[in-house]
Amino acid sequence: MEDLAQSWQHLSLSEREGPGCCLTSEESVKQFSIAASFTTKRTLNVDLIARTFTPLWRAKKGFKIQKIGDHEMLFPFDTKEEVDRILNSEPWSFDKHLVVMQRYDHDLPLEDIKFERTNFWVQVHGLPIKYMTIAAAEKICGVVGEVISQLGPKLYDGGNFIRVKVVVDISIPLCRGRLVSLNDGKQVWISFKYERLPNLCYWCGRLAHDDRDCELWIESEGTLKSEQREFRPNLRAQPFVASKRHTVSVPGYYSSMKKANLDQDGSRREKDRPAQPFQSESIIMPENEQQTENRYRQRIDSQSMKTVTMIYPP
Repeated sequence: MEDLAQSWQHLSLSEREGPGCCLTSEESVKQFSIAASFTTKRTLNVDLIARTFTPLWRAKKGFKIQKIGDHEMLFPFDTKEEVDRILNSEPWSFDKHLVVMQRYDHDLPLEDIKFERTNFWVQVHGLPIKYMTIAAAEKICGVVGEVISQLGPKLYDGGNFIRVKVVVDISIPLCRGRLVSLNDGKQVWISFKYERLPNLCYWCGRLAHDDRDCELWIESEGTLKSEQREFRPNLRAQPFVASKRHTVSVPGYYSSMKKANLDQDGSRREKDRPAQPFQSESIIMPENEQQTENRYRQRIDSQSMKTVTMIYPP
């Protein structure tokens, strides 16, 4: 695209070829889109992509898929909220390979999109209890990539580790950990684990290709052995469940006692309140209607004792 932009500057343009056509927002496409690059080497099937991501994304109004390259796709959506939600849930994978996504605003030519970065939740393991803080974890993860701060505190707490959301550059090897110096001069190794990590190259640690496509493997003509791998499967983190409570805040003793007394006072007042007399209306029916009503009530009561099981399709 840059070569084309430079070539016309050396041409003598006619009156028809020169400037004079201005495009406005009225001629633009009013869509919110995600541009995606699939790192798998297999030929892409658009129908299979649709079947894969439809149940995962659950877009309310659906989405479109437009092929813009051999391994590049454009996903237009009707709302910005759908795009934000999907990008905030990165990383995504297809065929166990990473799908690198970028927000596309339709102002940039498709050829100029750079698929180099994606978001990962990184688990920071090995921190001493004293330093298990969000600030310490974000400082340590600065070598992994650009740290995304200002997230909910519950999303950081993993119990024996801290989670940090980081923008990772896929053109360089993943960072396995970091040697950290403490106040007392002691050094500790802090290891990183990546959540929802797709296939990666265990020779060089990059996400853009797998072991068989690595230059190190090709140059060795297949003589490299598995024990020579610099990167290991322990980079993969166990799934994180945000609903689990790893930390519980307990109020002070006297605060809890005061609350208990207030609750007891409230229950006493409720008990001391005089009961309101129950008023009911009697309906006098003829004998035959009264018998019909009784039979109807018996049928309802007998049916209410039955157990009904509803089976939902998967």
